[in-house]
Amino acid sequence: VHLVESGGGLVQPGGSLRLSCAASGFTFSSLAMSWYRQTPGNERESVASVSGGGGMTNYADSVKGRFTVSRDNVKSTMYLQMNNLKPEDTAVYFCSVVTFGGSRYWGQGTQVTVSS
Repeated sequence: VHLVESGGGLVQPGGSLRLSCAASGFTFSSLAMSWYRQTPGNERESVASVSGGGGMTNYADSVKGRFTVSRDNVKSTMYLQMNNLKPEDTAVYFCSVVTFGGSRYWGQGTQVTVSS
């Protein structure tokens, strides 16, 4: 299993970013995928998740209405569209998958910084 995030960067409050997570090494469409984020000294927190087919999504209360998770099963890629970004969204964002065997895998993370 290999997960690679991209799309992070520096953005002003109120701005937007789209993160991508390219996946390989498993049958992408069979597994739910998730986004997490982590700030220094804190545990990783769940941000959003999407079912294998893409029809079911879940969001943390802190990002509802601002973030949208989606996936392209042809490209084996998951996305996180982040709008109306706030300074408190600053974190390293990780994508993650749990295989049928129960093992969780993480990407290397991508830094998102929201600052004026």
